[in-house]
Amino acid sequence: MTDYRYPIGKSPKPAAMHADELARSIEEIASAPAAMRRAVEGLDTHQLDTPYRDGGWTVRQVVHHVPDSHMNAYMRFKLALTEKDPLIRTYQENLWAELGEARQAPIEVSLRLLESLHERWVASLRSMGAEDFERQFQHPEWGAVALFQSVAIYSWHGRHHTAHITSLRERNGW
Repeated sequence: MTDYRYPIGKSPKPAAMHADELARSIEEIASAPAAMRRAVEGLDTHQLDTPYRDGGWTVRQVVHHVPDSHMNAYMRFKLALTEKDPLIRTYQENLWAELGEARQAPIEVSLRLLESLHERWVASLRSMGAEDFERQFQHPEWGAVALFQSVAIYSWHGRHHTAHITSLRERNGW
């Protein structure tokens, strides 16, 4: 049986990344907003309010979650680029997904936010030198995270949540 929680497998945390892997991951971050937009194209309100799995978030909550998460990631990058080994804060993503706007707001708001955020984030990523990707932040639960590792994680994260939606559409014939 397929584990609908991880349609593309679990998140990576590579010990190292070659330049071509890093470039590919940055391109995946760059293309994530368009992939998310394609994944939800044509869905009606009922479909948007359908959980992608039993006990999971609705499609609408998933769409709103991605820019929430990626805004946090973008800020972590900024902190790591401007401070030495900053300790970052976590956030209660499950509680954020239960807020009224995550349950009710039109998804277009978050699709536009994701597009703008990624445009800015990718510009930053493309301006970074190899040594910048070695910089790190301290995550309270994960420990030290190098920026190249965070690129891999968020490259996966966008594809992961897009696959939640596309696999639901496939299963339901949408």
